[in-house]
Amino acid sequence: AMPEGPAYFSEDILTDTNVREIAREIIREKILLFTNDEVPHGVGIEIVQFKEAKFTGKACTIEANIYCEKSTHKTILIGKQGTMLKKIGTAARHDIEKLIGGKVNLQLWIKVKPDWRNSPSMLKELGFRND
Repeated sequence: AMPEGPAYFSEDILTDTNVREIAREIIREKILLFTNDEVPHGVGIEIVQFKEAKFTGKACTIEANIYCEKSTHKTILIGKQGTMLKKIGTAARHDIEKLIGGKVNLQLWIKVKPDWRNSPSMLKELGFRND
């Protein structure tokens, strides 16, 4: 029912968030989607390396650490013979490729960091805090 307001951004701008942050959230989304209730929301993603391959025709390279609080969560995230990690990585890679319009080489590692959610420095590093 509201009247249309003025455009504050040009039509080709989709978001003010950088691709690195969106990639982090896409990986996290796939973890939560595929693990359902098995792994609590205590999963953090750290983008270790993000190499864009602008104008070279090569794939963008993204390396990310997935932090969880327990070794049992790590086991679930890896899955039997790595199937869950592959499923998460493949789905995330497809979404990131759609976003950037090019190929992506996505490498994921899972690390156990007990009680990381109560560490202000870890929360900041993983993008949960801005202070």
